[in-house]
Amino acid sequence: MTDSQDSVTTTRPNDTTSGPRRELVVGETRYTLLGTAHVSAESAADVRALIRSGAFDAVAIELCDSRHHSLTNPDALGEQDLFQIFRQGKAGMVAASLALGAFQQRVAEQSGIEPGAEMRAALEESRDAGLPLLLIDRDVGITLKRIYHNVPWWQRLSLFSGLLGSVLSRQQVSAEEIERLKEGDVLESTFSEFAAESESLYTPLISERDRYMVLRLAEDAAPGRYRHVLVVIGAGHMKGMAEQLEQPLPADPAPEREMLEATPPPSRLWRSLPWLVSLLVLTGFAIGFSRNTELGWQLVGEWFLINGVLSGAATLAALAHPVTVAATFFAAPLTSLNPTIGAGFVAAGVELWMRKPKVRDFSTLRHDVTELKGWWRNRVSRTLLVFLTATLGSAAGTWIAGFRIAGALFGG
Repeated sequence: MTDSQDSVTTTRPNDTTSGPRRELVVGETRYTLLGTAHVSAESAADVRALIRSGAFDAVAIELCDSRHHSLTNPDALGEQDLFQIFRQGKAGMVAASLALGAFQQRVAEQSGIEPGAEMRAALEESRDAGLPLLLIDRDVGITLKRIYHNVPWWQRLSLFSGLLGSVLSRQQVSAEEIERLKEGDVLESTFSEFAAESESLYTPLISERDRYMVLRLAEDAAPGRYRHVLVVIGAGHMKGMAEQLEQPLPADPAPEREMLEATPPPSRLWRSLPWLVSLLVLTGFAIGFSRNTELGWQLVGEWFLINGVLSGAATLAALAHPVTVAATFFAAPLTSLNPTIGAGFVAAGVELWMRKPKVRDFSTLRHDVTELKGWWRNRVSRTLLVFLTATLGSAAGTWIAGFRIAGALFGG
């Protein structure tokens, strides 16, 4: 697409489909935007009927590679190396994905309709018709990271704890939540109550993705490459994408698309904070021993006891193996002084060694996590809980013990 592109917009009557439908002609290519409801048998039927009509020679859908893989291979997590997930720091992201999947599963059980049925219909029909399938949405992990970096730091904890808490705690999905799913996917419906009042959240969740999907169309289905492209998207993206398609786009969309895929690196202060804390604690030990040996050993003892007890108790709450609890108790005080390795990594490694997940755990994982107790029953999800609880316990122990040391040295 170039700055000189011409576009013509036509709106088709909504009685031909259950959801909104809009056509835009850009150059020699017609784009039909079909706004779907993610919990709707009618939307899935619309997709099937349109593809079977033979009017299209390509289909673009609101999926990224990872969600496409999960949709076509529900046991995808079982193919991953759990140890690598922990080592690469992806445990939190996997846990969030499982929580969202649990919410989706409960919606399916209550409504009788699997969320994303229209995407599955597009996959099946495009394959049967031999049509190119274009995955145009941004990776969900990147979207979550950009949300995290875009919102103020004081909103992050409440936002993501609210996400996990709401998904895990409620066994019944309300009618209002199911209605919100008709406008957006699971991620959008979960954050919708926040996004409506927060521009910093709305931007990476909605408007950036509108732009990203149009840029992907400009790359993968540029005007002239296909005669007629069906674009299957959530109804909430219809207006934004149509507006973007009506505006001139860059001749080379790749640089802007890559910019929307980038995640800001941690600030220099945030990267140096763990090392600073370690330095301050070691300095406290040194000051204590310089005053008298008894005070020095008292500070060391409190550091090890507070760190070890809080981390060990946290893994115990996750029903970790007794050996894992003991290992975390002894490891946490040391890992808190060494930012290159975390207590959660040690705890998860020992738990995997003591209780290696079985094939059954992977096959029943998505169903097990729909219930709160299932997170503790399944060995895969329980190992994730062990990692997260050990990490949180160690962090709490570090700050509490640190303040205890400061109080003992400078509290008068």
